[in-house]
Amino acid sequence: MAKSLLCSSALNSFLSSTLSSSTSSKNNQIACSANIKNQSSALSWNRRELSLGFMSTFLAVGLVGNNDRRSRDANAAILEADDDEELLEKVKQDRKKRIERQAVLNSAVKEKGYLQDLVYNLSKVGQAIENNDLPAAGLVLGNGSDTEWVKTANFAFTKLSASPEENTEVETFNSSLASLVTSVNKNDLESSKLAFVSSASAFEKWSSLTGLLGQLKGI
Repeated sequence: MAKSLLCSSALNSFLSSTLSSSTSSKNNQIACSANIKNQSSALSWNRRELSLGFMSTFLAVGLVGNNDRRSRDANAAILEADDDEELLEKVKQDRKKRIERQAVLNSAVKEKGYLQDLVYNLSKVGQAIENNDLPAAGLVLGNGSDTEWVKTANFAFTKLSASPEENTEVETFNSSLASLVTSVNKNDLESSKLAFVSSASAFEKWSSLTGLLGQLKGI
C-alpha cells in the first residue's frame, strides 16, 4: 500500500513537471512568434516610411523642376514679347523715314535737275575717253571742282545725302573725279579710264542708296 502511494505521488510530480515544461515551451513559442511578427511589422513600416520618403522627395524635385521650367518659359515669353515690340517699333520708324525721304526726293526738283546735268556731262566725258579723245574730255571736265556742273552736283549731294554710306560715296566720287581731271590733263589714257569708272560707279551707288537710281536718265 505504501509503495502504491509512493508511485502515485511520483507520477503526479512527473506529470506536473511535464505539463509545466510543455506550457513554458508553448509560452516561449508564442512569445517568439509575437516578437517575429512585431519585427516583421516594424520592418514593413520602415520600408513603407522609406518608400514614402523617396516619393515625397521625388515629388518635391519634380515640382521644383516644373516651377523652374514654368519660370523659364514665362521669362522667355516676356523677352519674346519685348523683342516683338522692339521689332514693330523699328519697322514703324523705318517706314516713317522712308515716307519722309520720299517726300524730300519728290520735292527736290531743282536738285534732280543738277544731277541730271551730272549724268549728261559724265556721259560726254566717257564717250571722249572711249574715243581716245582726252582733250575733248578735258573741255567738259574743266578744272574739276570749280566747274559749274560739278559744283551744282555737289550742292545736290549735300541736300539729298542722309546717311554715312551716302556721304562716303560722295567723297569717293569727288576723289575719283579729281583723279580723272589730273589723268586727263596728263594725257594718261589708262589712268583716265580707271578714274572715270571709279567716279561713275560711286555716283551709281549713291543714286541707289538714295532711291534716285530709277529717277535719273542715263544711269
